Amino acid sequence: MPHLDNDRRTGQNLAVLAEALYIANLLLIPVIGFAILCYLFLTQYKQAPPLARSHLEQTLSASLWIAVLFTVFAAGILLLKNFGMEAVSMWIIIILVFTMLHASMVLLGVLGLAKAMAGKCWRYPLVGKTLPDNCSRYDKV
Repeated sequence: MPHLDNDRRTGQNLAVLAEALYIANLLLIPVIGFAILCYLFLTQYKQAPPLARSHLEQTLSASLWIAVLFTVFAAGILLLKNFGMEAVSMWIIIILVFTMLHASMVLLGVLGLAKAMAGKCWRYPLVGKTLPDNCSRYDKV
């Protein structure tokens, strides 16, 4: 019985670390946080408990989607700039969309961190992977 409790605690700590790195990637240390998250995923995923495995998958998936979205967004801005689109209203729309997208992903990261701290599985809406079957039905709430 103590072994199961230790596994759960280890899984929860790893899940919290994954979610914290996701938030750090968005707010504090953009590329470094992502690199550490990738390293953590590559080294810990196979032997991680189901809770930690779920949070590692979710944070890495969401981070990759954000990277793709921001890259496409930046390419679109560069294209518009190269075609001479320098209207102030366009830049206001670009800044608003970027701010809303970034703030939404940070908010979802905070929700994921709260779920990890509570020991529950979490799926990011739209960009998250499907939860594994070994996350219990009550952990998915």
